[in-house]
Amino acid sequence: MAVLPGRLAARTPGKSRLILLGTGGGPRPRKNRSASAQVIVAGESAYVVDCGDGVARQMVLANVPLTSLRHVFITHHHADHNADYGNLLLGAWTSGLRSRIEAWGPPPLVRITRLFLEMSATDIEARVRDEGRVALAPLVRAHEITRGGAVMSDENVRVSAAVVDHPPMALALAYRFDCADRSIVISGDTRPCEALVRLARGADVLVHEAMIPAAVERMAGKIVNAPRLVRSILGHHTSAEDAGRIAAEAGVKTLVLSHLVPADDPAITDSTWIEAARRHFAGEIVVGSDLLEL
Repeated sequence: MAVLPGRLAARTPGKSRLILLGTGGGPRPRKNRSASAQVIVAGESAYVVDCGDGVARQMVLANVPLTSLRHVFITHHHADHNADYGNLLLGAWTSGLRSRIEAWGPPPLVRITRLFLEMSATDIEARVRDEGRVALAPLVRAHEITRGGAVMSDENVRVSAAVVDHPPMALALAYRFDCADRSIVISGDTRPCEALVRLARGADVLVHEAMIPAAVERMAGKIVNAPRLVRSILGHHTSAEDAGRIAAEAGVKTLVLSHLVPADDPAITDSTWIEAARRHFAGEIVVGSDLLEL
């Protein structure tokens, strides 16, 4: 079965929610898609994976309280995945958050966190003095992940990671969330790799990046650095067809195509994405759209 963009799935109260906050691939801002971000809501807590620009506003639009933010997971340090990491922390704090936020991701996440807090110190300190807020820095604790394996667990979810293949990044991660009712895997950016197949084995939902290679090649006439950019995209990402192959090899139930590249080609329809993935995957295929809940 294929699920088209724009439909919000109703879920039983108390069950986990997966909301695609941003589904466009690449750092260029677009009218129709925000950059990469998703949130898993379990219990009363929000677990955000990646922080493309506008992630805090997308959470508000998705009716997920910023004060419910407890964990942030960064897959890698390309701007379309981490540009609003600090702004998400700040937005949650200005919304009234007083509890700890744990952040997870590849190095140099600790340094990135420290530098953001330094950059924002004038505003933060003024609000603490003038508005009586608690200090932000003591609420944020960053953890750097350098290899695959167990990441964290709490009363709602068990999280594990795999190192995936996304040059030129020295380290890129995929994450698996095992909730009480289902398992959800977020690929991050990667070209096809066995580590992701192992991480996603038997998962209920796999959110996988996807591109249409022929459409990427059509981009060449529209951008200045086209030859190198097109070569980079084709060599460092996964086609929708290969995403279907990975989903089949991992034996997942539902494949969600996201981080779509190109994200705004009018010649590409939902059927284009579905037909490409369907060549290898017989399960449910969802074409990601911003604010789609699954």
